[in-house]
Amino acid sequence: MPTWGWSPPMLEHEVSEAMDDALPDVPTETAPRTPAPRRAVHVTEHAEREFIWTTDDFDRIRKLIRERAGIHLHAGKQAMAYSRVSRRLRETGHKRFHDYLNWLEQQDEAEWQEFVNVLTTNLTAFFREPHHFVELAHWFRQHPAGPWHIWSCAASTGEEAYSIAMVAQEVLGERSSLKVLASDIDTRVLERAAQGVFRTDHLKGLSDERLRRFFLRGTGANAGLVRVRPPLRDAVEFMPLNLIEGTWPFKQPRDVVFCRNVMIYFDAATQRLVLERLHRAMRPGALLFVGHAEHFSDARDLFVLRGKTLYERL
Repeated sequence: MPTWGWSPPMLEHEVSEAMDDALPDVPTETAPRTPAPRRAVHVTEHAEREFIWTTDDFDRIRKLIRERAGIHLHAGKQAMAYSRVSRRLRETGHKRFHDYLNWLEQQDEAEWQEFVNVLTTNLTAFFREPHHFVELAHWFRQHPAGPWHIWSCAASTGEEAYSIAMVAQEVLGERSSLKVLASDIDTRVLERAAQGVFRTDHLKGLSDERLRRFFLRGTGANAGLVRVRPPLRDAVEFMPLNLIEGTWPFKQPRDVVFCRNVMIYFDAATQRLVLERLHRAMRPGALLFVGHAEHFSDARDLFVLRGKTLYERL
């Protein structure tokens, strides 16, 4: 990253004005993109396509990403799968999906991670679902002494985790020992999140008070960007984590978990698996924040609804 020059933090109207000079949009809750409808053909080889594409290739990709990441790609996601996985064919020098997928199954973790990365995207924002952060602030006021074990389990580029940390510092003060654990299956977005650098338009809607307290504005080569201040950056720990595989590295049960807009990309069996794992990782009475389209009426033995998209661990 170029050397940063610092200037006073931007106010809300300045963030809006800076949008015209911001970098091109980069998609930033890890979930597959919505693609064009599937064409009812077996082989889809067109002049505009770089690689031969068959339904067998798509079915194989669906199977591999489900086994590896739990993501369910329904039949309408062919265009997305072709576009995304084509990147790996170019990078690795393969000419056919069949050959690439054969090669992939013989590879170590590095290429599998790249495969997962290209099939996930990230849609997030600071203080998305604002009512969640009102509830979180209330919870912090009820538990001022800690300890606090907070987890953002689909952290993407960090906006959610930094929003959690902002609320914590507003209620508890910057000297609190709170550390937000932020994880994601996509290693690329975690690298960006750890840098704590964002386009100015990603801050649109934040109050002047939050802009002053938590951000610094880039100047010179970094014009149009902002960076989180060190006390906020130090309050978040980022790490790669797969929700359906491996052992979760928690020494203490979680008090609050944000798992928003993730379950909607899993089938019912995988949802149940992840909910059971979350249940084991949380203390009784812990809070689970979920996305606005997620409802877990079939998991009443694990969680009870306590508010709008807010569950309590039984």
